[in-house]
Amino acid sequence: MTPEQLMSLRATFRSPRRLLTESLAGLVVALALIPEAIAFSVIAGVDPRVGLFASFTMGVVTALVGGRPAMISAATGAVALVIAPVMKEHGLDYLIATIILAGVFQIILAVLGVTRLMRFIPRSVMIGFVNALAILVFISQMPELFNVPWMVYPIVAVGLVMVFGLPRLTTAIPAPLVAIVVITLVTVLGHIDVPTVSDKGELPHSLPGFFLPNVPLNLETFQIIAPFALSMALVGLLESLLTAKLVDDVTDTRSDKTRVSWGQGLANIVTGFLGGLGGCAVIGQTMINVKGSGARSRLSTFLAGVFLLVLVVVLGDIVGMIPMAALVAVMIFVSLITFEWHSVRLSTLKRLPKSETAVMLITVAAVVATHNLAVGVGVGVMTAMVLFARRVAHFATVERTELELNGETVATYTVDGELFFASSNDLYTQFDYAKDSSEGIDRVVIDLHNSHLWDASTIAVLDSVTEKYRNHGREVEFIGLNEASILMRERLAGKLNG
Repeated sequence: MTPEQLMSLRATFRSPRRLLTESLAGLVVALALIPEAIAFSVIAGVDPRVGLFASFTMGVVTALVGGRPAMISAATGAVALVIAPVMKEHGLDYLIATIILAGVFQIILAVLGVTRLMRFIPRSVMIGFVNALAILVFISQMPELFNVPWMVYPIVAVGLVMVFGLPRLTTAIPAPLVAIVVITLVTVLGHIDVPTVSDKGELPHSLPGFFLPNVPLNLETFQIIAPFALSMALVGLLESLLTAKLVDDVTDTRSDKTRVSWGQGLANIVTGFLGGLGGCAVIGQTMINVKGSGARSRLSTFLAGVFLLVLVVVLGDIVGMIPMAALVAVMIFVSLITFEWHSVRLSTLKRLPKSETAVMLITVAAVVATHNLAVGVGVGVMTAMVLFARRVAHFATVERTELELNGETVATYTVDGELFFASSNDLYTQFDYAKDSSEGIDRVVIDLHNSHLWDASTIAVLDSVTEKYRNHGREVEFIGLNEASILMRERLAGKLNG
């Protein structure tokens, strides 16, 4: 099958093998989501059920409305961090109202075409984003390895051997699922006392119900929740779009980023009205689904949500027996397969421009330092812009020549390179105004055959050059402008310097 056919639900239901792969992938993801959803609930200061219900509704709704195939959406740490202050200062009702408003903002941003901004995120920032997330996933497992019974360590080691070794023998059943089931059976039957999922918090025993936040519908409420809702909307969209792009690369397929965006918004609205925490795409579980389990369609996303609800509501006692060590092994596996190892190979670093390597490292450092992917990506993009501006600032060159033409001595300046705000700023200083105003020079010509005027900043610089020559008693002549540059100069010349 082609990558596009693998994404098709129709093709999935026609192939028993694909159906089994998607179903088992959903089960693995559901198991991996449980402890993380509980942990994110703690970050936000809410009951574990709020995070678990969010992971159920986010997955199911995004699958139904057509989110990125095989991408997993659930409660996330980034979203929990953004909206935690609302819970702390105003309570659960205001928190849920914030989540619903964030969903509305995401739909509005999708309609306004915010996804087009993805093209401005450089590849080096994307690699930094992926590497930083892999590091964060790894770091997040460290608390499970400190101050624990010594048996945790051999269990984690065995789990890693299974998840890395089993695919060499067979890929019929996802290796993470085998590791979780086998380790759970061994610890239960062997009466091995290690931390389990039940130690993380109480699992719910009932289905989520409709939740209408009890907040005043007035401007004051909007002013309280809007800043947090907008922050959540932006952080959620950024993580979701970057994760969708990563899945595009892994699966060699393309996804509708606008659909992903409004799908996330609708999922957050539904989640809010069911009393859930809200969320966005989760790259760790997405990589379990796509790389670790081989899922490709929306069925795995839908079943991950359904299995999660069944596991915590119906089979909560059984799920509670799963050793955290088994899930730690799976998440370490995810972090190792997510990290772009080729990006830090010595051969790669030698070939890449130092500026791109710097952008990647700065993105990683910012994300790891703040534990906020949105902040890290923002810092990375800003760094890339500054370094790019520094590089292109020297793209335009100016060469001066003197020649005799029809009995006149003509000083000709040949400008080579694209002229815009970054590259044209130094242009003003590259002319010899004093020498050109001497008696030996009859005419001054600036040749722009090899240039193009891109913005008002360049027109303002040319006006300044013209004015400078006039102050020295010379008129300067511009030649070689293309049609678009002529039109821009006619429209703006003489109107930008007061």
